Amino acid sequence: MRIKAVCFDLYGTLAYVAEPISDKSASDFLVSRGYEVYPQALHASWQCVFFLDYPKYGYTNWNDEIQRVLQRLSVKADKETLKELTRLYENAKWTRFPDVEDAVKKAKSLGLGTAIVTTIARFQFKEALKPILRKIDVIVDGYTFHCEKSNPRIYLKMLEALDVDASEAVMVGDEMELDIQLPKRLGMKAILLDRAGQFLAQQSRMEADFVVRNLNEAIDALTEA
Repeated sequence: MRIKAVCFDLYGTLAYVAEPISDKSASDFLVSRGYEVYPQALHASWQCVFFLDYPKYGYTNWNDEIQRVLQRLSVKADKETLKELTRLYENAKWTRFPDVEDAVKKAKSLGLGTAIVTTIARFQFKEALKPILRKIDVIVDGYTFHCEKSNPRIYLKMLEALDVDASEAVMVGDEMELDIQLPKRLGMKAILLDRAGQFLAQQSRMEADFVVRNLNEAIDALTEA
């Protein structure tokens, strides 16, 4: 059966944050303002918000998401502290990989449906991906189907939205469990994007249908998928 759609992972596949805000940096800032918020607790709160709260509530900006993180820690920050903390996260800009535009354009020229699937909130990455978003038929984040990416439902609903069977779709991503193993269990094809050359073991090659070094190679491989 021929391939009708290609689905892309987000982080590490289409875009990345070159200098993300670390839990320690955010903690140091909050402590300097008199709030006893330390890295491990902050990290745990972010995990809860990322995987549990965002799929339920779909925050549309950093301010709202950060307020929820602090609420989970029973911290009510003053307006100026919240404003400056929000600015820290906003300034950690997303960067689009240089091969993204050509690869998506090539996919559309082949008549393929296109999708992005991630748990990450759309407001974080939409500006970085602005040049390609018109060419993406379905954008799925954690709120779209109210589940995070390890839940098979996120893929099943995405396929439904694309109006293709699992066997007619290919997932492209850089993470073995969520981008390769899970889609393949559902009947999809899967292409492992190995930008850094770290997945050289034979087992990785056996699990993925293809292993490629960039997105243009991934699209070229679709004629063989």
